[in-house]
Amino acid sequence: MAEPDRTPGVGRSAREYSHLLSQSGLDRESVLNEALQPSVGARSGLFSLAQCLEQPSLLLSQVGIDYPDNAGPRAVRAYISVLQQDLALSVIAPLTLRLFRDGHAPLPDAKRIFLAPADHPKQTVSRWFQLPGGEGVDEETFVRSAGALTAEWYPVFRRQLGVSPGAYWSSTGLGLGAPFSAVWNRVDPQALCQLAQGWLEQFQNDANQFIGWIPAVFGEQATAIPQRKGCCLKYLLPEGGYCGTCGVHRKERLAALTPQKQTTTPGQWQPGR
Repeated sequence: MAEPDRTPGVGRSAREYSHLLSQSGLDRESVLNEALQPSVGARSGLFSLAQCLEQPSLLLSQVGIDYPDNAGPRAVRAYISVLQQDLALSVIAPLTLRLFRDGHAPLPDAKRIFLAPADHPKQTVSRWFQLPGGEGVDEETFVRSAGALTAEWYPVFRRQLGVSPGAYWSSTGLGLGAPFSAVWNRVDPQALCQLAQGWLEQFQNDANQFIGWIPAVFGEQATAIPQRKGCCLKYLLPEGGYCGTCGVHRKERLAALTPQKQTTTPGQWQPGR
């Protein structure tokens, strides 16, 4: 999808993304500004991701404190898995959005990423945050370094915290694919799927193996969704339910999709889920 460089300062993938959006009358900066959540000001942290990676029992203990009604090891594993998804969506996703908007962004930095206290019982979203600041890097450096960092974090989440490969890497893939999720129903689905999948392939981690971008139709509208090949286990939690991209229903959803005449069942996906 080559085109003249009309957006100096951003990387190749962001330029291709900008070109795709322009074909649908969309402005890259405006779309990404809308997708970025406004800053909530100063936040306190219980411990950093770096501390968690060094001492995983910190997160296990915090789950016991924050969710005292969890029913045994299976529920603890589900909470950890959903919190890892929150790490991807609350930290990696906004950094990737900023990279596509500005052409540079800080890397996810375990020493600057913190778990915030829960604002209310059973809260599992918007728990992780990265402190403002940090040196921005260009697209090439971001891809190389973020791919390596997420691969470095994986063994602790897998072996010490029990997060499955499918859950970890599909959640990571959702975070890294945030710019594409922002326009899931606003641009040509086939072109978006191709561009999004190609973006994930660049990271040289397993995110691309556990996310498959597919065209789908909601009602009469052609869209593109990131189909997970794993499950975050949210459905095991009280009032958890299934995400619209849940790998539990992957085969059923894919079987219902046919070219130009697709439906999605069950669960309707929304960006950030």
